[in-house]
Amino acid sequence: MPSPLSADVDTAELRKARGAFFTPEAITRFISDWAIRSSDDTVLEPSTGDAAFLVSAVKRMRHLSGESALAPRVDGVEIHANSARVARSRVQEAGGIPNIAVSDFFRVEPQPRYSAVIGNPPYIRYQDFTGESRTRSREAALKVGVSLTALASSWAAFTVHSALFLQPGGRMGLVLPAELLSVNYAAAVRQFLFDKFQSIELVLFTEQVFPDAEADVVLLLADGFGEGPTDHAAIHQAKDASSLATMDLPLRWTPPDPAGKWTGLLVGADAIEPLHSLKEAGHFTHLETWGDTTLGMVTGNNKFFALSPARVAELRLTRKDLIRLSPPGSTHLRGLELSTSQMSSLGREGKATWLFRPSESLSPAAQAYVETGHRAGVDQAYKCRVRKPWYRVPLVPSADLLLTCMNADTPRLTTNSAAAHHLNSVHGVYLREPISELGRELLPLASLNSISLLNAEMVGRSYGGGILKLEPREADVWAMPSPRLIGDREDQLRGVKTKVGRLLEQGKLADAVHLVDEALLLSSGVISQGAVDTVREARKNMANRRVTRGRSGR
Repeated sequence: MPSPLSADVDTAELRKARGAFFTPEAITRFISDWAIRSSDDTVLEPSTGDAAFLVSAVKRMRHLSGESALAPRVDGVEIHANSARVARSRVQEAGGIPNIAVSDFFRVEPQPRYSAVIGNPPYIRYQDFTGESRTRSREAALKVGVSLTALASSWAAFTVHSALFLQPGGRMGLVLPAELLSVNYAAAVRQFLFDKFQSIELVLFTEQVFPDAEADVVLLLADGFGEGPTDHAAIHQAKDASSLATMDLPLRWTPPDPAGKWTGLLVGADAIEPLHSLKEAGHFTHLETWGDTTLGMVTGNNKFFALSPARVAELRLTRKDLIRLSPPGSTHLRGLELSTSQMSSLGREGKATWLFRPSESLSPAAQAYVETGHRAGVDQAYKCRVRKPWYRVPLVPSADLLLTCMNADTPRLTTNSAAAHHLNSVHGVYLREPISELGRELLPLASLNSISLLNAEMVGRSYGGGILKLEPREADVWAMPSPRLIGDREDQLRGVKTKVGRLLEQGKLADAVHLVDEALLLSSGVISQGAVDTVREARKNMANRRVTRGRSGR
């Protein structure tokens, strides 16, 4: 990221570029009150911004001293020169002595001299977190054995580097993206926190605190640096920043693996236990047992390459210029099957059911279309530019099942009876022999059970607008009925398949799930009605929480 150290002005665009989202006073006060326990504490805010945390720290220390004349010194680091000037002025106005360095935080060598490190680390997604700053951040994390992948956003290394400024027994209070709980690249950060701190507390919000950041947040309260490990965390829930003072008592949560995803912390043990029991009994497994889940094709320009039948006719393209395509997006994949008749219907509706991918010997119409794309600059898009020839999209084989990756309700598996190829807006599942025939016929149906729906909320991640996203690696561990269970219940599942299909067409997912639960789980006696009810309620609560956060961010 280019350094804006010399900037004399600040804008919303500059703040977003460096991941700066200023924090509500209710949060800065809450974290400062938790972290600062003596007027003699030493305090660092590693991404100072406008000193929201340092101002709260000064107020807290003056209050603890009981001396109105006390002028506590507080330290900070800020990359933006103008923000640092504003920060110094605000700390002085609050009655403190500011010591704020203008620097990239990752250039500052950690000295373990602070009682408390507090703040809101910059949130820069990995796509924008590049260059020297990324390199320095990963090097800083590696100093303590934390290896971060190239997919890590800025906050991950920032969290680790911040901890290294703490005295033994020190406290760290940070506002972090909720990615901490779910993304794979944060596994090393999660392990680091449990290994290094004596206690971990997390505050989760049911509504978004930073709508402009397009990301949910959690408050991390880590105490006793160097005195770990711990085996559990205390979990608080609050509606929003203003309700922090009236939170319920925390729940104790023990992760089976600290490095694993922490999304299960919102699910009670009574709702998780049925899945564990069903796995131990061989009734449930992972989707990876059934087959491999992979990304779809990347065209570089869907508007050019994905064509409707009407557009194909207009261009006079021949069949050898085209391959069958599941249209971009996934709204058409909410049922149990993508059939050839459905593909025809989608085409009549104007959907792009063909992919332009001519043979090596171009037809006159294909040659004309390629020249049109060249004149329009399509060949200059990155994905087009790096392949030869630019107009031949690398094929991904048609999959047995198509898996929706962005979902308002729950991920769906759909049998690809049309043998359509798919773009990267969905995933493909390639089933293993000898269970591929059974999987194609019944796995999309059987996947619509309450156990799998709850587990999808746990292994997936929440995105802006309340969307649940499932990447291939997450899909691999998504809980699915085992081949043995589906084989044992195939007659019962076939008996409800048509009715379930009709319910899905009507948008009645809950009714469809109840039918699948009865056919797959309840009538077989592998689980009780009470356990299913508990799982349903847990899934409902998690989905509602996800959707509520999405709405609050609009």
